Order: sequence, then structure tokens, then C-alpha cells
Amino acid sequence: MGPLIQNNMAAFFKSRHRWKRTSCFTILTRNLTGKYDYDLVVIGGGSGGLACSKEAALLGQKVAVLDYVEPSAKGTRWGLGGTCVNVGCIPKKLMHQAALLGTAVKDARKYGWKIKDPVSHDWETMAEAVQNHVRSLNWGHRVQLQDKKVKYLNVKGSLLDEHTVRGMTKSGKESFLTAKNIVIATGGRPKYPTHIPGAMEHGITSDDIFWLKEAPGKTLVVGASYVALECAGFLTGIGQDTKVMVRSIALRGFDQQMAGLVTDHMQAYGTRFAWGCVPQRVDKLPSGALQVTWADTRTGKEETDSFDSVLWAVGRAPETKALGLDKVGVEVNRETGKIVVGADESTSVSNIYAFGDIGEGRPELTPTAVKAGRLLARRLAGQSTQLMDYDNVATTVFTPLEYSCVGLSEEEAVGRHGQDAIEVYHAFYKPLEFTVAERDASQCYIKVVCERGGEQRILGLHYTGPNAGEVMQGFSLALRCGATLSHLKETVGIHPTCAEELTKVSITKRSGLDATVTGC
Repeated sequence: MGPLIQNNMAAFFKSRHRWKRTSCFTILTRNLTGKYDYDLVVIGGGSGGLACSKEAALLGQKVAVLDYVEPSAKGTRWGLGGTCVNVGCIPKKLMHQAALLGTAVKDARKYGWKIKDPVSHDWETMAEAVQNHVRSLNWGHRVQLQDKKVKYLNVKGSLLDEHTVRGMTKSGKESFLTAKNIVIATGGRPKYPTHIPGAMEHGITSDDIFWLKEAPGKTLVVGASYVALECAGFLTGIGQDTKVMVRSIALRGFDQQMAGLVTDHMQAYGTRFAWGCVPQRVDKLPSGALQVTWADTRTGKEETDSFDSVLWAVGRAPETKALGLDKVGVEVNRETGKIVVGADESTSVSNIYAFGDIGEGRPELTPTAVKAGRLLARRLAGQSTQLMDYDNVATTVFTPLEYSCVGLSEEEAVGRHGQDAIEVYHAFYKPLEFTVAERDASQCYIKVVCERGGEQRILGLHYTGPNAGEVMQGFSLALRCGATLSHLKETVGIHPTCAEELTKVSITKRSGLDATVTGC
């Protein structure tokens, strides 16, 4: 071997890997020792992926996280942090708060505040403030990754083999990384009903609503998921004329009695509903308005109306199609497009894991993804064997009258245990804050679903009312600890609060007695 070749080989072995250009490709070549560039590569920079990557780095792993956001059909873009930070939980809760403040202004007059009319809402001011907060979170995530020595790559990741990830930049430049373990946490995106003419061309989704520069105006929200109802709720609350089109039922998968209370309150609050209706097409009129044609399945008639905006909230699709899962044999549910996972978030390929919204059968909730990601990182680092427990996870629907729950719905409890084996305690109550304001409280309701025999273990808790998430968080801990009805009744409530009403339930549905709370 000549000196030149010897020098070149020595230089090659001194570096762990090298970059080689082939036309427009930049290829990261694995070194000849058989080791990998990273201990862990995470595809997806949402809440779960970031939590997993940061936890792994804290445990001494060499980690890279790949994140790239395809613009929405309307061209909306956002930064690092995933759905929750950019187009989900955070901006939704802030706009919900804006709506609640509008109601508070009305209440304030009853409490003696002198407020001059007209009181109006400015979308641009709210949107700018919300978007600035979101951008600060984007920056904060990047700083955290840097501080924890996680390599962040703004590229779209896909699998080449069980240990190799291809990253592609916006300009089409490719890079290749190798890893001992690969985690997929790409989440999902809103669906468009592409079979409906004009749906994608003229409609928007939750990927767009929070980044609009101007108020959406008269809005048709199609769908009755929690996303649909939350968006319709805050739009109504800030003064936008809003209609919800529901094909069948609202809040599928939730307790249906509670869902009915939520929509009843929304209707009383000003949101209009078109029940049993299916959109047929969307046409843009010369005036710029959107004419929506739909079929009323109850009457068989075709109806039309015009709107300024049409918001599709008809479900979400997992971001799995462009990952190259078929190339490496990762099993996917063909009907849902989600990745089939085990209790330890493992896929059909031994060193590839998936969690969050893309996992088959997993709840589509940010906190579960965060928790699952951290636990997975600890297991992969050999620091723990603890698995994620997906049972009894509390959640809240941030509609004008908030709804929070943990455990089984009444329907689920009947299905699992039988009607005769469960007992349902319930109460209609009036929040003290509603009294002076003379607000209707007919949908403020509590339901405790228990086993009928033995210690009456609590199977599910349901609450509609103010600050629902704050109320339910502590009770979810009790449920995880095996709370019984006697535990609940023996708890001393904090007075005067809405939460204390949960500790006072005594009327069963079976009794047929009036469950309205009287007195203070």
C-alpha cells in the first residue's frame, strides 16, 4: 500500500463518519467499526418526540431528533413543537380563554362593574398575541435541545433500513444517519373529505384556524369531535356567527349524556347546530362567499347556505405514509394507517419503536405521548422497565361549558360490567359564580360511575362546569389509587367550590329521585 493511500485510510479511520457528495445527494457513510452515529434517532419533534429525545440525552444517550412540518393545504407553516404547541392545545386554550373573558365581561356588570357599550373583540390583536406566544415556545424547544445536547435537524425523516434514517431538507438535499434504536413520533394531521367537491380548495382545518390573520367571519364547522366543538365554542364566544354540522352524534367515544349537555349548552350559548346533515359540495360565489350544499338525512332535502369560512374537523390521519415503513417491515393497520405497537411501544421491527397518535389503539392526547416518550427513553437506556399505563387518563373538552372525565363512560361501564352491576350517582349543581350573574346552570352536572357491589370502586368520573380540567386532575389521581365511593364521601370538600360537589353525591339514577343540589 502506497503512502498516499495509507494517509487517506488513516484520515478516514480517525473520523467517525464522513460526508460524500453524489450529484445532489449528501450521504453520511457509516464507519467501518460497525457502530452507529447515534444511540437514538427520533423522527418527529412534537411533544412526545421532544420529551423522549431530551430524556434519552439526560441519561447519557447520543440523540438526534428530526422534525419537518409540511405546510397545510392552505400553506400554513409553523415551528418546532408539534400539533399541541402550534395548532392544538396551546392556541386552542388561549382562544378559549378569550371567549371566556367575553362571558366574564357580561357577568361583570351584575357584579357592579361599569362597562361601556359596545364591547367588541379584535381578532388581529388576539391572534398576534397567541402566535407570538407559540413562537416563543418554538424557540424555547430549540434552546432546550441545544442545552441537553440533542442534535436537531429540520429535515423530513424516513426509514431506509432498520438502523438507517434518511433526512431530506426543503430543498431536496438528503442526509443519512444511523442509530442503534429509532423512535417514530410523527403524530397526525387533520383530514379533508376529498370526495366532497371544493372541500380542500375552499376549506380550512385546525392547522389553519389559529394562524389566520383576519377573523374567519360566519363559519361552518363540519364535524362534532372535541376539536370541532372547541373551535365552534371559542368562535361563538368571540362573536363569530358559527354553525356546526353533525352527521350523527357529538363527541363519539365520550359519555353520551355528557356530550348532550355540552352541545345543549353550546346551543343556548349561541352556536347553531345542523343535526343529521352531510355536506355535498362547496362552491365559491363571485362575492367571495362560500356556498355549502348539504343533505339533511332526516328529511331527505337538500339545503344551502353561504359562509365566510368552512372549517373541516372530520378526524385526523396518522403521519405514516411517507416514513418508508414498508421497506423495513414495520406493521401498519391498513384501515387506520397507524403503527401496530406492543405494550412497550415496540413495533414489528425489534429496534424501531412508535408512540403517541400514530400508535394503534393509543389515546390521541399530548400528556400520554409525553409520558410514554420519557418512559421509553428510560427503558432504551437500561434505566427502567416501567411501561406506560394508558388506563384512567383524564382529559378535558374545552367547550364554553367545559367537560372533564376520567375512567369509563356510563356506556362503557354497562358494556363491561352489565347494567345491574353498576351504580351511577349524579347531581345537577349551580356554581356560586353563576348566581349573582344570573347564568343558566342547567347543564352543570356531575356523574360518578361505580361498581354496585362490594366497596363500590369508582369506574368513572364526569363533570361539566367551570375549570373542568383543574377539578378533574386531582380526582384522576384518586381513581388511579383505587378510590371507592366511601373514599369520595369521606373526603372533606373545599367550600365554596364546584369540586366539592363531587364529594357530596348521594342520589343514584336508579332511585329516580331529583338530583338537583339545593342549599349552599
